[in-house]
Amino acid sequence: MYNKIYNTIKESIDSGSTSGANILVLKHGKEELYCEYGLKDTENNIPMTRDTIFRLYSQTKPVTAAAAMLLASKGKIDLSADIADYLPQFKESFVNINGVRTPARRHITVNDLLNMTSGLAYPDENTPGGRQSGTLFWNMEQRLFGDNPMTTAEFAEGAAKLDLCFEPGEKFMYGISADILGALIEKAADMSFGEFLKKEFFEPLDMPDTDFYVPAEKAHRLAKVYNYSENGLTECITNHLGLRYYRDVPPAFESGGAGLCSTLDDYSHFASMLLNGGTYCGKRILPEAAVRFMTKGGLDETQKKQLHDGWDWLGGYSYGCLMRICEEERFTSVFSSKGEYGWDGWLGTFFSNEPAHGITLLMGVQQVGIGRTGTLVRKLKNIVMSELT
Repeated sequence: MYNKIYNTIKESIDSGSTSGANILVLKHGKEELYCEYGLKDTENNIPMTRDTIFRLYSQTKPVTAAAAMLLASKGKIDLSADIADYLPQFKESFVNINGVRTPARRHITVNDLLNMTSGLAYPDENTPGGRQSGTLFWNMEQRLFGDNPMTTAEFAEGAAKLDLCFEPGEKFMYGISADILGALIEKAADMSFGEFLKKEFFEPLDMPDTDFYVPAEKAHRLAKVYNYSENGLTECITNHLGLRYYRDVPPAFESGGAGLCSTLDDYSHFASMLLNGGTYCGKRILPEAAVRFMTKGGLDETQKKQLHDGWDWLGGYSYGCLMRICEEERFTSVFSSKGEYGWDGWLGTFFSNEPAHGITLLMGVQQVGIGRTGTLVRKLKNIVMSELT
């Protein structure tokens, strides 16, 4: 299996798809494979290594969902409650369709945030809510390097003023729901989002390299981000979604949708905890009931079609608790079994748990917009499933 994986990664990198990548595969908690190839810094010829730190972007979302599940298990969050019960600024929302603005028929619920059915958009130019979201993120970036950066709570205050793209619960649309959930977790836990994650997850899960920033003594381990150009791969210094490129200071905005940095080994501890029904090295991190809830789909048939329209390779999948969940193997375009779940990130990092086979797969890469590394990870997953099942 190692040779197949290595050659596939090498072929992708040698073709210019990305600068470097690594992959970790576990089965029933035992390491089956680790492989790396390429560079994390092409300008200085620094190789990809096992301790490389990656910006997770949306692979942050499953951690945020787990935090919500933990609070739900303690009676601190009601998943069916209006988010206005925790964030009163959301007590009034408006739906804006083609410039026609009307009061929403119901409030956004916690489950709407977990299922991406809130109607709160990421920045886009196609909808009024998306354009307003773009302005919110633009304002955040203008304050990013000043003395008064936007906080997690301030972001939620701004998001509460955004028009919704549809009635809450009506449709699936990938958006800022996880960031609002981070702010809600702060209120319910009565501590900062980052403090809560460190106390309840990162410390008990032995994840010392996972945080919303990278301290100076670890900065040399943070991979550079690359993008395509007419001259090949070039470093892309981007503060995408209000997140500082160098991640060199603790941020005021702890993004529940995109903010974490981590390593393959650190994230494997989180993944293994979920696969073990909420336990890690004999320690109970999440109740088993919370893990069961977290790993089931939350979309109706119409919403699933909207998911598939956005990501055609997710045929056969639903979405819930900020992750894809495989429901019908016959419709998938990648070797997956019923119950497989996980998510990826804007820069190509990838997480998959296969409960039916006890397999965890993690890939690290830093390529803008995933690019051709989406094809790479599907090839790698098919190899792994072929060899280990």
